[in-house]
Amino acid sequence: MRNMASLWFVSVLLNSFFWGSFGRPFYPLPSQLGYKDHAPLQLFRPFNIAHRGSNGEFPEETAPAYMRAIKEGADFIETDILATKDGVLMCHHDVVLDYTTDIANHKEFAGRRTTYEVQGQNMTGWFIVDFTLEELKTLRAKQRYSFRDQQYNGKFQIITFEEFISIALAANRVVGIYPEIKNPIFVNRHVKWSNGKKFEDKFVETLVKYGYKGAYKSKDWLKKPVFIQSFAPTSLVYISNVTDSPKIFLIDDVTVRTDDTNQTYEDITSDHYLDYIKEYVIGIGPWKDTVVPPVNNYLTTATDLVARAHARNLQVHPYTYRNENQFLHFNFHQDPYDEYDYWINAIGVDGLFTDFTGSLHQYQEWATPAYGKNSASGILHKIASLISSSKQG
Repeated sequence: MRNMASLWFVSVLLNSFFWGSFGRPFYPLPSQLGYKDHAPLQLFRPFNIAHRGSNGEFPEETAPAYMRAIKEGADFIETDILATKDGVLMCHHDVVLDYTTDIANHKEFAGRRTTYEVQGQNMTGWFIVDFTLEELKTLRAKQRYSFRDQQYNGKFQIITFEEFISIALAANRVVGIYPEIKNPIFVNRHVKWSNGKKFEDKFVETLVKYGYKGAYKSKDWLKKPVFIQSFAPTSLVYISNVTDSPKIFLIDDVTVRTDDTNQTYEDITSDHYLDYIKEYVIGIGPWKDTVVPPVNNYLTTATDLVARAHARNLQVHPYTYRNENQFLHFNFHQDPYDEYDYWINAIGVDGLFTDFTGSLHQYQEWATPAYGKNSASGILHKIASLISSSKQG
């Protein structure tokens, strides 16, 4: 009994310290809360995709960012996958560690800064492919943007792909994952696995290990939903031979060529190419400003990309939606809800990558009549009906 009391006291003490240190509660894994039932993934409205987690609040691609996104209602949590020197798959967006970790403060790594060619350009920094998992776990994450909350800098580790998956699987409902095969040309050049395996092979092996399989909306997929994404079409074609999990072809700015095939934006958005790639993917993920180009920060006329994709039964999941004024075009009057409304109802997208999962979820709860008669939108509809009835009487 004394030992049990001591353990309880330590637990309370640690929780008090943890909560007090970070200002906002650090959400425990849902599995620690004793959940048993798993509500299914919602399929009746566009997907809320947590871009690198809820990274508008926490440092990107960390456990708290993903756990916060789940708490806020994300349908999918998104991550970028790279590899370490010793072949471990990690969640990290940049091939360098400079911008979102404290590596510059680690004197033991000062001599590891180098220059590599990345997507045809020389880049200098501390590259993730030059560090082992053990070394990377000594680093701590930091917020990418200076105008976002800095209080969590230095608090959290970089996580592995498997740790990321465990967060999704521990949720109290079905939460999908949306991993990206990131910079595969670069990774395959610098990281070698046994038996001639490639980055793409290890990526798919990890998904299969945790039971991710099945075509879109199949029984297996609904249990463990996944979208596999990449800017490299050859990677998506390659893995089509080893997994039937749904794939999304990411599309960059109009000035950026594909790293693997050196194709232009015009090439990969042409009718001919969409007809080709639809045999391997179920959707595209374009940068939103290529779908509706802005001029002087005002949106102009939308292109026909969404219509042409939908005509081929391809979903469209644009990126990235952010709440801050510098990211909102003037059309939306500094109101992210206006932006969500435009893209969902005027453009008709099927999913949205957002840095602020909670904002998108709140908008959809208010704006989706199908959510139910007791939702906010349902209540407003009742009020409107009562007003209308009183006027007629």
